[in-house]
Amino acid sequence: MNAVETVTPFAEIIDEINEAGGEAFKYCYQCGLCDVVCPWNRVRPFSIRKIVWQAALGLPEIELDEIWRCTTCGRCPSHCPRGVEQIEVGVAIRRIATTYDVFPASVSGISTAGTSLASDGNPLGEERESRAAWANGLSVKPFKEGMEVLFFVGCYYAYDPRLRKVAVATADLLNRAGVDFGTLGSKESCCGESIRKTGNEEVFKSLARENIKAFIDHGVKRVLVASPHCYHTFKNEYPEFMVHLDVVHISQFLIELVEAGRLEVDGALQKKVTFHDPCYLGRHNGIFEEPRDLLEKLSGLELVEMADSRTD
Repeated sequence: MNAVETVTPFAEIIDEINEAGGEAFKYCYQCGLCDVVCPWNRVRPFSIRKIVWQAALGLPEIELDEIWRCTTCGRCPSHCPRGVEQIEVGVAIRRIATTYDVFPASVSGISTAGTSLASDGNPLGEERESRAAWANGLSVKPFKEGMEVLFFVGCYYAYDPRLRKVAVATADLLNRAGVDFGTLGSKESCCGESIRKTGNEEVFKSLARENIKAFIDHGVKRVLVASPHCYHTFKNEYPEFMVHLDVVHISQFLIELVEAGRLEVDGALQKKVTFHDPCYLGRHNGIFEEPRDLLEKLSGLELVEMADSRTD
């Protein structure tokens, strides 16, 4: 027990935060650098430093909006001189709020999403049976043991009309390259990353077990994903269940195909473009080069980096 825990009369709450995975608050000396680098403060005041301090005192205000604002982008822990994992502290407090069913009106949708995930395997309120509808009319097969790779589509790429085109384009490129791939169709469930970050461990573990069972039953060896969140979860969080998958992001896999001569990049594209590093692909998992390497394969394309790129 540290000095802060010794003098506070709210030790039982501190213990609960510790048990929920938030013991990292002990290392914070309130320098405020996390607030300086937080993207939220470009648009409105927000203090992750304050939340960490409240956790240290055993006084987290779980009924307020503030604990839900953090997007877990990872910028604060990447700059912290003390190695405080602010994300772990915030998620631990959210776990407590979830346990007591305390959700402010602004995040009431979390409860609805949790119900949808538990019943239909997605947070969008869509039917499980329609999860594979994006592939209607395409050459997409059910995954069978021995196939080169499982294409794990993900919730938004399967259901969201704006993002289905990504799933369609991925399938098209895989077919062009002669990749023997398949999907789980309606047997695929959400990876569970987002609901875990909201503090609902029960639903996350249920989803993880469903997916792991599907992977084992189908003899999956390699998993291809388009979502950085799916990548992060399968690679870094599913090992908690003693499952170690060969997970590859689409940007990595396409580079493999191009360099192996299985996929040709032809034609010219006279455009000036930029690339946004997804937090969970770049900062959390260190994948920066492959997306840029792909863009460089396109003749005529000029890549202009943003002021904030890579780890920034």
